[in-house]
Amino acid sequence: MQKYEMIATTLMGLEKELSNEIEQLGGENIEILKRAVRFFGDDKLMYTANMSLRTALRILIPIDDFKATNEDDLYHSVKSFPWENIFGLHQTFAIDAVTSGEYFKHSKFVALRAKDAIADRFREKTGRRPNVDPIEPDIAINLHINVSEVSVSLDSSGVSLDKRGYRINKTLAPINEVLAAGIILKSGWKSDLPFYDPMSGSGTFSIEAALLGSNTAPGLNRTFSFQNWGEYDSLLFEKIKNELISQKKEDNLKILARDILTQNIEIIAENAMNAGVEDFISLKKADFFQTDPVDNNGILVLNPPYGERLKLGNIFDYYARIGDTFKQKYAGFDAWMISSDKEALKYVGLRGDEKYDMNNGGLEARLVKYRLFKGKGNI
Repeated sequence: MQKYEMIATTLMGLEKELSNEIEQLGGENIEILKRAVRFFGDDKLMYTANMSLRTALRILIPIDDFKATNEDDLYHSVKSFPWENIFGLHQTFAIDAVTSGEYFKHSKFVALRAKDAIADRFREKTGRRPNVDPIEPDIAINLHINVSEVSVSLDSSGVSLDKRGYRINKTLAPINEVLAAGIILKSGWKSDLPFYDPMSGSGTFSIEAALLGSNTAPGLNRTFSFQNWGEYDSLLFEKIKNELISQKKEDNLKILARDILTQNIEIIAENAMNAGVEDFISLKKADFFQTDPVDNNGILVLNPPYGERLKLGNIFDYYARIGDTFKQKYAGFDAWMISSDKEALKYVGLRGDEKYDMNNGGLEARLVKYRLFKGKGNI
């Protein structure tokens, strides 16, 4: 099989985890970029990556690059590409543009001009133009502009890969699936360790841990844009999918999902069932501040409510209670906490062993690891 360049995009702060995943799948010439990882592989790897990568948002296949400093340059360069070799009139398409620099400041206008260029080329060649479908296009095209450098890629994923298909119901301010998986990978959690998710919300942390611990590929229950490509090999895809299914493990996992709200418990149960991991998760209504752990060690992850999304009264007092609960109940655990309120994090009252700048729901956030020693080691 011919090997070619791919770029997997991700969230800020998860580049290393994504690079490690790609290496494990057999990617070659891996290079970490800003919120992305470049690598090389064949169709088998591309199919596998879309189904298997936990920390990727999209797998892009670069097909053209050029320089442009104005809309006319952009239009003519996009129009000169042989799009009729990529897709046909019977297929819909859409363009997603990301821009930075002085020449192109409005990504929506860039996408519109590129769309016009492709449509005009088809009209000149065939007398007709393909339709645009911004929601579920057959062919998804990505334009990335850095100052005057323009990269054109096919988006092999289509709907972004954080959309696993299991979260039918969600709570207020749910954490992104890719971010949750990335935090779990950062934590170093292994399937023989207890995993505590005491403010579970819609269950994303617990479900992603169950998928990881059972070696279940996260993208088995969804479709991808590359399945609309002319060279799509359905037999190869089904073979890879069946191989991934056969690699699932039925290990005994200790994943404890807890939430104070009854409706959240019901949502978690439904989402876990949709993901096929309900047997791996112990689910119970409980108040984090009033509940003692049943283990002496483990990994705890916390995405507490925060000011921009939820109102809690005095946020500083709330975070101080979290810190007190860590110290009084969870000695022996590694606690990982993400929050967009960096000032409130100071009131946890513990020294963070590791800190990472992240993005959570479009908000700047910080991920902090607290290694909770017995005694006063964290003060």
